[in-house]
Amino acid sequence: MAAGRLSFRNMTALAPMVRVGTLPMRLLALDYGADVVYCEELIDIKMAQCQRIVNDVLETVDFVAPDERVMFRTCEREKDRVIFQMGTADPERALKVAQLVEKDVAAIDVNMGCPKEYSTKGGMGAALLSDPDKIEDILKKLVKGVSVPVTCKIRILPSLEETVSLVQRIEKTGVTAVAVHGRFKDERPRHPVHCDYIQAVAQAVSIPVIANGGSLDLVKNNSDIEKFRKVTGASSVMLARAAMWNPSVFSSQGTLPVEKVMKEYIKYAIRYDNHAFNTKYCLCQMLRDKVESPLGRQVQAAQTNAEISEAYGLQKFYQEIQEQLQAKKDALHSSNQPDRPIMDGDLMTMAVKFERRDYPPQITPKMFLLEWSRKEKLEQPQYETVQRSQDRAFQSTVTVANRKYRSSLWEKSKKFAEQASAIVCLRVLGVPEGRIGEENSGLVCKRKREGKPKCSSEEGRSKKLHIDILQETETPKPTLGMNGDEQNTAKPLKQAEALREAPFS
Repeated sequence: MAAGRLSFRNMTALAPMVRVGTLPMRLLALDYGADVVYCEELIDIKMAQCQRIVNDVLETVDFVAPDERVMFRTCEREKDRVIFQMGTADPERALKVAQLVEKDVAAIDVNMGCPKEYSTKGGMGAALLSDPDKIEDILKKLVKGVSVPVTCKIRILPSLEETVSLVQRIEKTGVTAVAVHGRFKDERPRHPVHCDYIQAVAQAVSIPVIANGGSLDLVKNNSDIEKFRKVTGASSVMLARAAMWNPSVFSSQGTLPVEKVMKEYIKYAIRYDNHAFNTKYCLCQMLRDKVESPLGRQVQAAQTNAEISEAYGLQKFYQEIQEQLQAKKDALHSSNQPDRPIMDGDLMTMAVKFERRDYPPQITPKMFLLEWSRKEKLEQPQYETVQRSQDRAFQSTVTVANRKYRSSLWEKSKKFAEQASAIVCLRVLGVPEGRIGEENSGLVCKRKREGKPKCSSEEGRSKKLHIDILQETETPKPTLGMNGDEQNTAKPLKQAEALREAPFS
């Protein structure tokens, strides 16, 4: 194994915390003085399906699941200081995931301490503590197979002797360090941390031991971190809840007001397009007993990062970042995506966006496509729309004459996505789309273009046609989620209760 970049001695770390240890929180902890940061526990089965994608707009590296969810996002700023923690019970799969991410992280950590069911089922997390042979197999496989340091995080066993024996066996696998949460598997944060167990482990092995579990008992501010390290005899300290409540606990200058910290967190969430649900979950953890305050209720009710930024008076910052990101997108699309159709089976794609200002008020590409289909005696165009979970963007596919057409670009609304797919179809077919300045094609009559009612013997038929067009362009349809299920995107999510309790790795 190549020499590790991290020594794991005399350092403070942001502990792995499910739903908390995403990129905005990790960067904030680094800003305030953390030496290293752990990502949340990520399950190997899910990560093994991911594709590594360089996100040129956000300047990040994203590991994206088949359903378009970003499972892990990182950036250059934390590359040498972020530790990737995985949940695994399979040596081969663990190695596959570690090799997938090793070029973008500073170390690989195996979770052997989380007592929650989502982690222990399948033999992961704290379940591994009762299977030392498997622990040994996983760690040896990783140490041999990757070029970055390998570590693990455990909880203490029922007896001191068992705990020391297990860590000595772990040391022999070649890991660089071991983190010890000083509680038994069935204990929770309300139980006192067993500093004597951590101390015994630190004295029994030569590799660095990272003490964890002191947030409630011992660590309330930055000066307490060193006290916790000394009382446990550990090389380093890892903080979970104390850092979750206020990550400025890492600052040697003293803890900052949580309101200021939350604003800095939101700025990172906006800058890196963090999922709104995750953003508000972390904010509610920082609000703690103020989660039912007017501000807390406003945060809980928010459905987007824009609404969250409004609650904290950051609307201008949000708008500036959106404009910067959009400018990057436009520049990349114009340089990297040719404005020509690409065939993939029966699907034709183009890099097209629907710009409403390019069309008269009464005219849309969908209207032109509908009229053209009727003129050609074809079935009415059928639209199928999906919504991307991480940013709620939309993409639509229109089927005309058994051929499918789609824009490769995602839109901010379902209606815009459908219009973009209609534009692709019209351009591929060489049919006018109704843009301002375009020569009149006769597809949509003058009265409709000008929004005037028709008065003739065919009034009934025209009225029905006009209603059909309005329904085609205005009637909301169910949106298909990435799993194909219908979703009503207007229905607010009931998330308040989900924001109460944070599980930890």
